[in-house]
Amino acid sequence: MADAIDGRPGICPTLLYADAKAAVKQLTEAFGFTELAVYEGEDGLVHHAELAFGNGVVMLGSRGRGGRFDEAMRGAGPAGVYVVVDDVDGHYQRAVDHGVEILMPPTDQDHGSRDYLARDAEGNIWSFGTYAPRTEG
Repeated sequence: MADAIDGRPGICPTLLYADAKAAVKQLTEAFGFTELAVYEGEDGLVHHAELAFGNGVVMLGSRGRGGRFDEAMRGAGPAGVYVVVDDVDGHYQRAVDHGVEILMPPTDQDHGSRDYLARDAEGNIWSFGTYAPRTEG
């Protein structure tokens, strides 16, 4: 099993969007991600983007631009991504202020987490909460 190298995350969810530019905007403005890199082709499509949140990164690109990954993802449904945040209620309010579709408001869970659920503009489900899985015993 590979550990994080030089502070880089060892796992990165990867999503494809019909409108990747709009996804980058929503994820940065409404959910507080930081844009690390966005690579666009001459066709204006996002070939690859990296957005950070805490010590995690999500990678995304434009659906329908060709290539093996795009082919493999053809017909794939929305994905679910969980992001650890310290202030669930503040994060939730930011999302609401940006018009994000909320599926569940901040809720205290039986396992000790406080979290909420949101759907992005293309149907992916984002969970934001205080539960942080441990990678070490």
